[in-house]
Amino acid sequence: MTVSQHCIRIKAALLAAGFLPLFSAQALAHASDQGLTLLLPTDLYISSGVAAVILTVVLLAALPDRAAEAAFTSVALVRWWRPRLPVVTSCLSALLFLWLVSVGLTGSRDPLSNPLTLSIWTIWWIALVSLQGLIGNLWKWINPWAGPVAVLRQLGFQPFLRLPVQIGHGMAIVTFLGFGLFLMADIAPADPGRLANFAGCYWLFTLLAILAFGPRWMLRAEGISVLMRNYAGIAPFGRKRRTLAVGLWGWKVLQARVPPLGLAIFMVIMLGSGSFDGLNETFWWLGFLGINPLEFPGRSAVVTQNVVGLLLANAILLGVFAITIWFGLRLIRSDMPLTRGIAIFAPSILPIALGYHIAHYYASFLVEGQYAMVALNDPFATGADLLGLGTFYVTTGFFNTPDSVRLIFLTQAGAVVLGHVLAVLLAHALAVRHFGTNARAAISQAPLALFMIGYTFFGLWLLASPRGV
Repeated sequence: MTVSQHCIRIKAALLAAGFLPLFSAQALAHASDQGLTLLLPTDLYISSGVAAVILTVVLLAALPDRAAEAAFTSVALVRWWRPRLPVVTSCLSALLFLWLVSVGLTGSRDPLSNPLTLSIWTIWWIALVSLQGLIGNLWKWINPWAGPVAVLRQLGFQPFLRLPVQIGHGMAIVTFLGFGLFLMADIAPADPGRLANFAGCYWLFTLLAILAFGPRWMLRAEGISVLMRNYAGIAPFGRKRRTLAVGLWGWKVLQARVPPLGLAIFMVIMLGSGSFDGLNETFWWLGFLGINPLEFPGRSAVVTQNVVGLLLANAILLGVFAITIWFGLRLIRSDMPLTRGIAIFAPSILPIALGYHIAHYYASFLVEGQYAMVALNDPFATGADLLGLGTFYVTTGFFNTPDSVRLIFLTQAGAVVLGHVLAVLLAHALAVRHFGTNARAAISQAPLALFMIGYTFFGLWLLASPRGV
């Protein structure tokens, strides 16, 4: 490391340690432990994480046939039924959402006190999306469209358009990328007014589209629901025939049919978008754009760059992923079409996407979750104390000591490494199922395994990199 790089890291540490309280008041400013993380032996942690993934790859190559698949055996818990309660909870969720939109338009302009901003970005995008993959399909109960659509159907509203089969999941990719562009390229995505307009218009557009095209719109065209369904597809709890079952993350992938190509591409985009969400905040990205990260001029200066960056990052990742699958098929001289290979193995990268989502937002959640609790404690700003918090002061003290920051960073790194280990294990189990023997599976997975090892390093590097946004 050069002297100039050391200087940049020292400046970043001082900047984060000394001025964190000032930055925490800006548009949910991704509360960061980067200042002290730079002082930790992150090179050692990154090396250990990559070594764990490499060891997993080596062990899988030596295991007997079907051993990886056996790891994904599920256990039946209780008999499952199809309750109607989700219609009720969905309607309540829609009413809550519309109330939040109204508060976003008329309430406080401070993102850290307005319930809309905290509910969308902290409770939903950080916490709920994480729990969707960590536990199971919670979105089914709070989807803000299913209940209202069911009520309107009873009132006589019926679909009158047909969603073309040829577009597959193309509209889901478009709507999800639209959400990603708002999150990463809009000048102020946490501003309550801007967020209320965006979220309210998106909800209304989706409601009208479902009424026009029927439930297929939510299944194949609504990006948020597709994302949630993908994460529920790797969660440990889920339905198996008529029972509620539990197993290792990813067990349901082996129970499901091979996804269509469009849905497989969507899965890759989930990982690419999540990764760019971290990359576009780093000193490296700002330096690449020719911007001094210690004098960041504001998001308005990087709107076009972030739009291009997000689209390019996903295109590159999709290309690299396709190349690894193509090489793997060639190594075992398989006549399987590349498109089918991509569809088979795309679900295996979902644990990586989930692990990085959790890791990337974990530090933010520690701070912004406190603001969310304060807002929920007194949602109407009337002096109420609904949660019994009393006089509650938000703290960032856990960013002030190396021990607490080390624990935070190791939790983040653990999420990334565990996601990659699960991905390697799942990809190998899928390869054994489709290629017959452990030897053929191991050979076919060599390029994809190298990709996952490299992505482990990349994900851990993102966590340890200084940030300028």
